[in-house]
Order: sequence, then structure tokens, then C-alpha cells
Amino acid sequence: MVSLDGRVFDMVSSTASRVDPDAPTRFVYHEADGVLWGEYTGDTVATGRFVGTRSGSIIAVRFVHALVSGGEPVAGGASSRIEQDHDGRLRLVEDFDVDGVPHLSVCAEVHPS
Repeated sequence: MVSLDGRVFDMVSSTASRVDPDAPTRFVYHEADGVLWGEYTGDTVATGRFVGTRSGSIIAVRFVHALVSGGEPVAGGASSRIEQDHDGRLRLVEDFDVDGVPHLSVCAEVHPS
């Protein structure tokens, strides 16, 4: 099982919002003993944090972030599956809800380990 510790991912698509290809949301992952945590920023997110667990290729996290535009913090949960491209780079395919509406996003590894 490949570790996510220290890996960096950029959001490349999302059904919840348009992704800015020039300044996508960037996620930095940390992992130890099945526990995940990290931070993210970029695009519409001023600052965000997540924490969760991993079981094999499935990640379950809770997150909270502040939007660049201000307003109330956004909080929720998500489940992702880890996939590996033919070149060895990882992708995270995430299912999540926003106000009870299901969405899908994809994040691609930026700096392969």
C-alpha cells in the first residue's frame, strides 16, 4: 500500500464548482498509522483542514474551510478512492455532499514521490 504522507494533489475537476486551472485547490496530505490529515488552499478556498482515516484504497475524511469570498465556514465529509495512473501518479476520486446534494471531484498528484 502506497503512503500518502507528503504527497501533494491539485483538484482537476468537480461537479460542485468550476475549477480554476491556473490556481486550483491544492491539498497536502500527511499519513501515519491509518490516520490522515492535511491542509488545502487555492481557487475559492482561503484555508482548509481535513482529518480522517484510511482503509486500503479508501479514504474517509471530515473537512472544514473558509472561502475567499468570506461568509460562513464550509464543513462536511467525503469518501475518496485512491487510483494509480499508468505513469505511477496517484489520483483521488472523491464523493461528497454539499447541502445534501451528491458531487464528484478528482484530484491528481502534483509531485510524485
